[in-house]
Amino acid sequence: MTMKFSVSIFAEGDRIITLEEVVELADAVAIYNGLATGAGTTGYGAQIIVEAPSSDIAVDAALVLFNEAVKKANLPAFEIIKAETMSEDQDWEDALEQ
Repeated sequence: MTMKFSVSIFAEGDRIITLEEVVELADAVAIYNGLATGAGTTGYGAQIIVEAPSSDIAVDAALVLFNEAVKKANLPAFEIIKAETMSEDQDWEDALEQ
């Protein structure tokens, strides 16, 4: 059984990322219902929606898509420092607790 996961990935490097570069990354992840961040910082990130049977597999799948999007956006290959997931179920549980 698979479920949808929202995977947030952030990479950090040695130079400031421009707004134009983040827009390019946002365009590249849009096909995965994604969004991008990082303008004015020394890194960039994206949130990507994937379907997978587990959180670990969701991260693996999202990392492949993220790296493809980074190449498509012509961004430098910075070191990935964080990858976090949230499943549909977790999202609902968090909403109900509030």
